Amino acid sequence: MLLRGCLIILLLGVQFAFGQQKPNPDWVNQKFSMFIHWGLYSELGGVWKGEPVRSGYSEQIQSFARIPKAEYEAVAKKFDPEKWNADSVVALAKAAGMKSIVFTSKHHDGFCMYHSKYTKYNIVDATPFKRDVMKELSDACQRQGVKFAVYYSLIDWNFPGNGITPHNADAISKEHHAFSMHQVEEIMTNYGPISEIWFDMGSLSGQQSKELYDLVNRLQPRCMVSGRLGNDRGDFAVMGDNAYPDYKIGVPWQTPASFFDETWSYRSWQERGDLNHKIDEKLHSLIKVVSRGGNFLLNIGPRGNGSVVEFERDALLAMGKWMNRYGEAIYNTTANPFDHAVAWGDITRKGNNLYLFVEQVPENRDVILNGLIGKAKKATLLADGKKLDLKQEGQTVSVNIPADVKPERGIVVVKLEFADNFRVVPDQILETSVLTADNATPVYAYSSMDYYSSFRSTVGFSWHFNKTAKTVTPSVVYMAGDRDKEIRLELDGKVENVKLAGGDVQKLNNDPAAVTWGNVYKYTIAGERFNGNSVGVKNDNWSLQNDLKVGKTVKIPTEEKESVYLLHEIKSSREQDVLVELGVADGIQVTLNGETVLLRTYVGGIPRVNETVKLHLQKGDNQLVVKLHNRYGSDVTYLVNPNVKQEEYKLRLKPMKLYPGQIHDCSLGMAHPANKNSDVGLRDLRVEIE
Repeated sequence: MLLRGCLIILLLGVQFAFGQQKPNPDWVNQKFSMFIHWGLYSELGGVWKGEPVRSGYSEQIQSFARIPKAEYEAVAKKFDPEKWNADSVVALAKAAGMKSIVFTSKHHDGFCMYHSKYTKYNIVDATPFKRDVMKELSDACQRQGVKFAVYYSLIDWNFPGNGITPHNADAISKEHHAFSMHQVEEIMTNYGPISEIWFDMGSLSGQQSKELYDLVNRLQPRCMVSGRLGNDRGDFAVMGDNAYPDYKIGVPWQTPASFFDETWSYRSWQERGDLNHKIDEKLHSLIKVVSRGGNFLLNIGPRGNGSVVEFERDALLAMGKWMNRYGEAIYNTTANPFDHAVAWGDITRKGNNLYLFVEQVPENRDVILNGLIGKAKKATLLADGKKLDLKQEGQTVSVNIPADVKPERGIVVVKLEFADNFRVVPDQILETSVLTADNATPVYAYSSMDYYSSFRSTVGFSWHFNKTAKTVTPSVVYMAGDRDKEIRLELDGKVENVKLAGGDVQKLNNDPAAVTWGNVYKYTIAGERFNGNSVGVKNDNWSLQNDLKVGKTVKIPTEEKESVYLLHEIKSSREQDVLVELGVADGIQVTLNGETVLLRTYVGGIPRVNETVKLHLQKGDNQLVVKLHNRYGSDVTYLVNPNVKQEEYKLRLKPMKLYPGQIHDCSLGMAHPANKNSDVGLRDLRVEIE
């Protein structure tokens, strides 16, 4: 089998999502960073009026203990962190192998850990300490060669007129947004180079997110902006707290992790458990994230007096000892190049080397890799360079781990070197030349309207297919709903931007008259977030809607942050595809017989226009569920219209030469994406290679 140029999905996704100065390669390659949650709440240590506050995160103790505003503000008068030492904190991060520090400039309570000129509620003006600890930390980072970054909460319980809500996904007033713009500007101006700004919480309008993003980009163009800014603005995706995806993501991303899932800030009564177990847990988490192409942001919560908790310090020092020996397999690496995970552990790649993190040594001691093309030159233990027995037969490489090799922290790390640039055989090689979303390998991102309304999105598709011809004529077949979009098509390294306009008209092989549209039922969920979960089976909670008719546009009154589910009973006398026009809302999810066929939000520059989707109806009974999510409006627009032209359009492109060999690559995405994380749609588009 001959292969050339097999695409690594991670790199493909970045290529789709970026074409500018970002992503900052320093940020992408750092892999391991320190998060610091430290503020007024640290003085309380999870205790209010002598009693532990056991609900919620301790950094949100003002909310969970229902502390009156005046009483909470009074805590500042005794906040005097005499044991704070910025240089020591930075030295600890360096010793742990961390390449940057993200510091909480302001958390939800609104108390600023820097000298803001826009509020007196800050560590310089409101406390006896009267020192700008964030400036001290920024300066210490520059002295010691560690990147400095800031966390900034987009909600503020201290801002005039703001209250405390249980969800923290508050809309941001015009006045509050102006205040945030001023504070972000002073942070970006007065605290040296900032590698990332970690926005959090709130539910901003699209314009508000854009203005904050543009402000950061103007003042510090290399500063990476977190996806929690919302509305799919941001330079990197942020997973949920302590969340570890089991799939590769095609844009820069990060997992934020705390030592203890139940809190981020200092908690005096926290049960910390066994130190060695915690060290192993966090190292394995780091490896899991990096092997999937992400960065790992591990938090500490200093005490109110500024000192670092000894348990966390000791854990970081032990992790640093491990990183000193094995950091080569972590820093500046890319994700596991295979399309699958391995049972015995994880993999990273750097150049012509693979790094094998063997967590479960097979019983016969042989670690096996299938689907490799290239000459494996040498296998060694990364810890001491000891050479290991290496065998290669065809596309299979095996490395033997001797019985006397003892894992360090439960892991044996092997460096596998190749003589030349090696390639990985894709898991799926198509024998068809009709490339569809259903037979593609998706390129994933992470779409975020706000913290709670986020989901795995698809920003591109890739295929590997078998073809012996030297020259082919590709065609793109699209539906009316995708007309005038411009896509980026790559075939064996040759790129062509294609505008979806014109083409030969092809009638669908269907019979709309054989479809009977039955009853429509409604189910409403108040306070729901748009996260890709759907209700797909009719039950007693669904109510019959006599006023909703197929083909008729109806405004349905809804509350803010409410989802309306509309279930349609459909009968088809034959298995067939039909095209249907759908009205949209802030978010839409469409499932047919339990399978999602559309999942999108209309934020971050994505225009809100009706969607046309292809429904693959089975013979007999079908259930179509349309979920319409309302964020801030007063209604959603219902429209399910099957009375559209049942046709598609075929664009024939210029002939293209293929690489020598049988296996070829094709990929597509938007030519000029509105942002980096919104779902690309295009699920009904296909590429035909003739």
